[in-house]
Amino acid sequence: MANTREEYMKEKISDIAVVIGFIFIIYGFMLANLFLPDADISYSERRELAKFPEFTLSRLFSGEWLDKCEDYFLDQFVFRDELRGMKAFTGYYLLLQKDNNGIYVIDGIIYKTEYPLNEKSVLNAASKLNEVYDKYLKGKKVGYSIIPDKNYFTASKHWYLSLDYEKMLQIMNQNVKSMQYIDIFPCLELEDYYKTDIHWRQDKILDVADMLVEKMGGDITAGEPYVEKSLYPFYGSYYGQAALKLKPDSIVYLTNDILDNAVVYDHIDKTYSKVYVEDRFGTVDSYDFFLSGAKSIISITNPAHIAKKELIVFCDSFGSSIAPLLLKSYSKVTLVDLRYMHTDLLGDYIDFSGDCDVLFLYNTLILNNSYMLK
Repeated sequence: MANTREEYMKEKISDIAVVIGFIFIIYGFMLANLFLPDADISYSERRELAKFPEFTLSRLFSGEWLDKCEDYFLDQFVFRDELRGMKAFTGYYLLLQKDNNGIYVIDGIIYKTEYPLNEKSVLNAASKLNEVYDKYLKGKKVGYSIIPDKNYFTASKHWYLSLDYEKMLQIMNQNVKSMQYIDIFPCLELEDYYKTDIHWRQDKILDVADMLVEKMGGDITAGEPYVEKSLYPFYGSYYGQAALKLKPDSIVYLTNDILDNAVVYDHIDKTYSKVYVEDRFGTVDSYDFFLSGAKSIISITNPAHIAKKELIVFCDSFGSSIAPLLLKSYSKVTLVDLRYMHTDLLGDYIDFSGDCDVLFLYNTLILNNSYMLK
């Protein structure tokens, strides 16, 4: 009888402990969410976090306020990154899922699925290139080139969905007019890209830069030898999305006297800066180290180049790291990002009447989502 009573007391104590633990967890999380200050930025996801929405009756009745509240509570929940990591770890390693919200990892390299091919978007991209040519570039030496995303090298080998790259190239080559296509696919391999990021590595694309310069008619022997420098750790855009503890990259960049003395001018903000901006490393997007990140229109001036020959590059963020390697052959390299600058406004900022070559350089992900080009 005594043993039965003792077992009963142990069971009661165990039940009480479970209840207390449950209450502690529920109310502990509630109090933590109430009193801990909101975070402004998620460095792991490289984005701003939602703020508590302003209340109005109209927003309440429309449902907008409740939707914004949901976003706020999801973004500001305590231990959010840790819980995301647990979910990703469980999905990848315990449930053996092939991907987590389109993110997959092979041999420590992070990829993001892009599928299917949006043929209308590719046609729109070709139309946008033709529009710019017809408005500003007639009579100029104009080339275009396409940068494959990392899935091109891996997806089909490991049975992941990916774009139909041959079809994409076919659509572009059949519809882009009056421009020379420069095929850089054979110059690239998986090792030329960051493991945790979408972009290519500057130290691995010297051959790509030389090919582009040569095809555009520039002198690939110009300039000085490069010195390699590096910054660590670099957590790329895919690192936070993967939510796994993986080895970060290093940014290895190339410099010399030309690049050290080059001047970068922002045509919109009317400010000057350097080619490599070290205080951008370690911020939300460390890739902004190259040319201060995405800008509408910037120009890099090479004070050592005697011939006054300019290269205008219409590009996305991939252009930020290759542009310094193109500068040796030109007195000025101007980068235009049509995601942030409308085509109709280009003539207000760029004089197309001078001696200039023009290159369109876009990665496959932009072509497959080209409606962002203005």
